[in-house]
Amino acid sequence: MTEQKPGAKNQRRPPDGRIRLSQLVTTFGPGAMVDLVHDAVLVSGLDYWRYDAKKPLPSLEEPRLRERVNPRVRALGLTLSTDGAFRTGPAGKDESSGPWNGIQVAEFPAWFVCQRCRALSHRKSLGDKKGDRYKHQCNRSDSGDCVPVRFVATCKDGHLDEFPWNWFVHQAGERCDGKDLFLKEGATGDFTEIIVQCRSCNQQRSLADAREDQVLPDCKGRRPWLGHQADVPCSNKLHLLSRTASNAYFAQTMSALSIPEKGRELQTAVSSPQLWPFLKNATSADKVATLRSMIDAINSSIAAITNKPASDYSDEEIAAAVNGVHGGQDAPREGLRTAEFKQFLMARNEQPGEIPPAHETFFASRLIPTDQQPLPSCLADVTLVKKLRRVSAQVGFTRLSSPVADLQGEYDDSTQLAALTLAESWLPATEILGEGILLRFREDVVRAWEERPAVVERATALLEGFHKKFGNLQGPLFPGPRYFMLHSLSHLLMTAMSLECGYSAASLSERIYCAPATDSTPMAAILILTGSSGSEGTLGGLIEQGRRINHHLRRAYNLAALCSNDPVCASHEPGENDHTERFLEGAACHGCLYIAEPSCEKFNSYLDRALVVPVIGKDPALAFFGACP
Repeated sequence: MTEQKPGAKNQRRPPDGRIRLSQLVTTFGPGAMVDLVHDAVLVSGLDYWRYDAKKPLPSLEEPRLRERVNPRVRALGLTLSTDGAFRTGPAGKDESSGPWNGIQVAEFPAWFVCQRCRALSHRKSLGDKKGDRYKHQCNRSDSGDCVPVRFVATCKDGHLDEFPWNWFVHQAGERCDGKDLFLKEGATGDFTEIIVQCRSCNQQRSLADAREDQVLPDCKGRRPWLGHQADVPCSNKLHLLSRTASNAYFAQTMSALSIPEKGRELQTAVSSPQLWPFLKNATSADKVATLRSMIDAINSSIAAITNKPASDYSDEEIAAAVNGVHGGQDAPREGLRTAEFKQFLMARNEQPGEIPPAHETFFASRLIPTDQQPLPSCLADVTLVKKLRRVSAQVGFTRLSSPVADLQGEYDDSTQLAALTLAESWLPATEILGEGILLRFREDVVRAWEERPAVVERATALLEGFHKKFGNLQGPLFPGPRYFMLHSLSHLLMTAMSLECGYSAASLSERIYCAPATDSTPMAAILILTGSSGSEGTLGGLIEQGRRINHHLRRAYNLAALCSNDPVCASHEPGENDHTERFLEGAACHGCLYIAEPSCEKFNSYLDRALVVPVIGKDPALAFFGACP
């Protein structure tokens, strides 16, 4: 990433910082604040991302995801392009300079603290940088290095502004020009020990006051990541925000596996990068017939993608598929994960020596149990996904509170999102090519476990914590004890498998397929897949662990039976008035269930190992696995 600095246009210098392209849709997307070695910056919106015009755009195609994301984007006043709805970020090079090198960022915040005398100064009063730092002239002979202030202001709609230092310290007293502001911090870093002081009028105020509701002024609707002209009306109050706090940025990301959807092969084919440039204007049968007679590559590409002769599709059917891509069908017939789950159900038995075709992005086969390696009685089957492709796109983001996805991995339309762009018709996305294993549990076994009185009682306690987090009337739907069990077991299996599969623990991720027994398609399955983009993703090691699932279930059982923080961990109740506000967790902590947050689809929430194995102080009837499998 390259910081926008006056006078630096023609200077040849390396980027100011480095982040992975995959982080541009999660932790450090548009509007995120990033700490560099010497600077604090704000990642610019998509309108300021620049791609080299001499190179092809790094576009990603995933029709199912585009159709599901479209309604969310339209709520923000935008429309996704049919051609190139998703793009990866522009990659930077250390040895390059110029307007195409990486992501542009802006210096934010503009207030700095002198490390020598603790003076609060705006960037305008500090002059130009001397070396890598701004300098504050403490007195005639001494100067001190300045660092960006840790605190900014935001509102519940995600707007971002400088903290009103002068207004805050003078709110209860006489106003002055505020030229002599100082920020005093105690040894502990507690907010009560952080004092804002004005030496011009001798007024001071503890920053702890800013944490109270309705104390700060009204929000001005500023969105500096979108430019100086992007302000919008806002009636919310500002909130104090630490730049590096965990609630400073929550990316709303949606993902989909690239699967061959039955009945939609033709629409997938015409929207592919090799066909859409030719067919995007072929909205009638006559136009399709003309193009097919002139361009032989159209028929050959249709045959290659659909695995059917091109003659099987009439000109009218192709035209209808083109019109469908243009927006005639905004949503898939089924939820994202239900469609994927049904695709896994259609997997054929594994054949000895089978090799996934090079042109396919999805290839799955069902493991055939043997007398030496039978499946546990709770499992219906194990599917070896030897090739898969997952596309993840960021739709928007929030601050202060995290958006919560439903069981399909989608978000409620009422969620207020901050925009990534003002005018662009694409979203930032990443693509992962990898492998995985799917564990599908027997529905009758899961249903019998859910109906146990101990599990019903535990579900009530988890629901109480859920209501304390989101309220009784608003927020997402409670996922139920089935999801807590599957999610907890997924974390345990990832930890167990990472020791032997050849991937680091952070290179694995999860995808939970869960739907209640009352759903038209009940689901209880765990997909563990390689979650790191790049070459690490198809080494074959994860597939082999699926053949040893009994061994890994036993290891997971032993990992969960006793935590290093027991009995404190095991006795945690989600509905209690816990000052840590762990309302979405039962028996779970860093010693047993937490994993790297990018690997978890719920940011280490909705976990309870008491629902997986017997733990200290809890009814053994809670455990899905009453004994070691």
